[in-house]
Amino acid sequence: MSPFPLSGSTQDDNDKPDVFRVMIVDDSAFIRGAIARALEGEPTLKIVSSVSNGEQAIKSLQRDPVDVIVLDIEMPVMDGMTALPKLKEIDGAVQIIMASTLTQKNAEVSLKAMSLGATDYIPKPSSSHEVMAADDFKRELVEKVKALGALARRSEVRGPYLKLEEAKVAPKADDKTGKPVPPAAVGAVPPRVGIVLGAQAKKEVILRKDPVIKPSIIAIGSSTGGPQALFRVIKDMGNGLPQPIVITQHMPPSFTTILAEHISRQCGVVCCEAKEGDVLKAGQYYVAPGDFHMLIETKGTQGPTVHLTKDPQENFCRPAVDPMLRSLVRVYGKSILVVILTGMGQDGMKGSAVVTEAGGSVIAQDEASSVVWGMPGAVAVAGLCSSILPIGEIGGFVRQAAVRGRP
Repeated sequence: MSPFPLSGSTQDDNDKPDVFRVMIVDDSAFIRGAIARALEGEPTLKIVSSVSNGEQAIKSLQRDPVDVIVLDIEMPVMDGMTALPKLKEIDGAVQIIMASTLTQKNAEVSLKAMSLGATDYIPKPSSSHEVMAADDFKRELVEKVKALGALARRSEVRGPYLKLEEAKVAPKADDKTGKPVPPAAVGAVPPRVGIVLGAQAKKEVILRKDPVIKPSIIAIGSSTGGPQALFRVIKDMGNGLPQPIVITQHMPPSFTTILAEHISRQCGVVCCEAKEGDVLKAGQYYVAPGDFHMLIETKGTQGPTVHLTKDPQENFCRPAVDPMLRSLVRVYGKSILVVILTGMGQDGMKGSAVVTEAGGSVIAQDEASSVVWGMPGAVAVAGLCSSILPIGEIGGFVRQAAVRGRP
């Protein structure tokens, strides 16, 4: 007998708007069990279904609505990439986490999946040894499922049959397609509710009055939802900036290599995964490699160079934004512009405090355009920001500051 429920919902579940519903999709029973065990015991999470391929996932979602799907890439019958758009068609608000092993091929596919509607990714354990030692895997998975479950509940684009479920009305299925058929009264059913607000949502945000000066370096930190945010911001920042740009995105090895390649290709800029000893050059973008903190140091007459370390994780992350920002202050003093984009947790807050104490400037992505307003929310409510902007305005703002300084 399975140690977790495979499908179905109950009246009791529907009465708990703070319980997030999860589907696990993987052709390995071992992996499905590992993911289920990682989520078990969390009172705000309920595994509604566990299936072995994309076709089964589609049928399951048509029967039983969920908030988050953990989706494997390679599966028989129907793989994850084929299933992804079909699942989003059923429910545009369902949040999909791609689960993949750490290979360059899977990193490439995962980034493509995010351009097609997946929200995030997670490296999955490949052996029982990894599972037993994977406290980080469990913590990361639980945090992501909770954050994205809350995002799904806030959405105004949930499928009609999900709104029916909130009204405690079981949708009827079409005999031919098996898809739910909403009745005419569906428009009268209110959207799903149950928003989970972080502490920062309840605090007043006060902007710093000091102006943003023309910096000598630009630093960007991001996490959940970060790749798409980075593509937008960097495309708007463009080429020809008189400063180097350093980026820490929470990602594992292989993924950061592919991220740098995608930035170069999609944004038309020179971007690389940083290597030990790289000398920073104006106008070039440097991505911290997975599993290394990226620090900037000055060595002799070479000027600022990259130093990679495997110092302990900070904020449960390596690479982390905080150590990068602290190192920049030692080299650049106040001549730093920091951009904190969408992401879970508070990484970047302590480092941004060091930057502002030195006289540098911090801007953050606003809550409305963030996938998760954790990292940008943390710097915002701490009073560290000179500006809080929607994603569509950040690149232009940074470019103006970089080229002319802010008026």
